[in-house]
Amino acid sequence: AMAEHVCPWWVGYLLLSPFRRWAQNPDRILSPYVDEGMTVLDLGCGMGFFTLPLARYVGMGGRVVAVDLQEKMIAALRRRASRAGLEDRIDARTCTAESLGIDDLAGTVGFAAAINVVHEVPDQDNFFRQVHSTLTPNGKLLVVEPIFHVTEDKFRVSESAATDGGFTVIGSPKVRRSRAVLLVKKA
Repeated sequence: AMAEHVCPWWVGYLLLSPFRRWAQNPDRILSPYVDEGMTVLDLGCGMGFFTLPLARYVGMGGRVVAVDLQEKMIAALRRRASRAGLEDRIDARTCTAESLGIDDLAGTVGFAAAINVVHEVPDQDNFFRQVHSTLTPNGKLLVVEPIFHVTEDKFRVSESAATDGGFTVIGSPKVRRSRAVLLVKKA
C-alpha cells in the first residue's frame, strides 16, 4: 500500500524549483533549530531540498542523516551533495516502509525535520516512536504538511500519534501553505 502514496521520483526535480525556495524558505523554516556540530535527521529527504541547507547549518563538525524510501532520490541527493562539496557531512540512506534504518542514532539527534512526508507514512505510531528514540533529551522534531493535501483533522491525528509516541507539542510555526507543529522529546 505504501507505493500508492509515494511521489514519482521525477517530482523531486519540480520540488527543487526557485518557486518552492521562495514558498518554503529553508533558512526561515529550519535554521532556528539547528546549531553547528549538531546531528540532524531529514526524514523523507527526496533530492535534498532541505538536506543541503541543513548540512550548511551544522557546519564541518556536524552531520545530516537523510532518509528516503526511493533509491533514485537518494542517488540524486548524493550527486547534489557532492557538487556542493557537502558529501562528507551528509549520510544518505534508503529506508523501508517498516523501518527508517536509524536505530544506530539512538539518543544522538538534536533536531529532526519531517517535511511533506508524514501523510505518506503507513504506520505513523511506528514512525514517531523511531524518530523519538533517535533524539537527544530536549531534541526537537518539526512536522510540516501541505495544507491542500492534509486536512486539519488528518493533521490532528498525526499530532496525536506523535504525542502518543512520547513527544510534547511546543509550538505551531507559520509555514506558508502548510500545517506545522514543533515537538520536543522532554528530558
